Amino acid sequence: MPITLYKRQKQIVDFIGQYIQKFGTSPTLQEIADSLGVSSLATVHEHLQTLAKKGVIRRFEGAVRGIELLDQKIGNTLESVELPILGWIAAGSPILPMTDPNATLKVASSMLSGKKRSFVLQVRGDSMIEEGILDGDFVVIEEKKEARDGEIVVALLDNGLATLKKFFREASRIRLEPANSTMKPIYAQNVTVQGTVVGLVRRFGQ
Repeated sequence: MPITLYKRQKQIVDFIGQYIQKFGTSPTLQEIADSLGVSSLATVHEHLQTLAKKGVIRRFEGAVRGIELLDQKIGNTLESVELPILGWIAAGSPILPMTDPNATLKVASSMLSGKKRSFVLQVRGDSMIEEGILDGDFVVIEEKKEARDGEIVVALLDNGLATLKKFFREASRIRLEPANSTMKPIYAQNVTVQGTVVGLVRRFGQ
């Protein structure tokens, strides 16, 4: 049975598809709102609910970038992916991540490029709150050895401790910048980038 999409709904579906094709992950509600030129996220949320009811998209509850487009021709969705949770990562001060080999988290496949190994870490601390990453959130990490300025990375310091920060390369050192105006950056001569944040999942009511 054909599905009827109104103009706004078609604009949203087209934008989501183009965004996923370009960036390898789905847009946030704010990015969808910006593309439509509207200020109300509630309006976007209502449109997405309608599209989900019509079977055009699927949403992963609690995921910031958790929208999947349905393939109308074959009636399938892009599959979700179970990724290992490797432990805790500090957003406030460096700590050693604790490994739990049995823990996994299901995430939208649209978050991932599919080209590199990915994993999940749970955030401790509030140094990344201005990027919308809160204490207890799960961040989806794609393994990378290098990062561009401004990317949020898992960084391994010389002392063997890992931290979650924004990466900036300066003339003679690396600056790991918190997204919290009350905190100071970490400076280091040598930093090993273990991956970059490509998605975020928040569990409510826990």
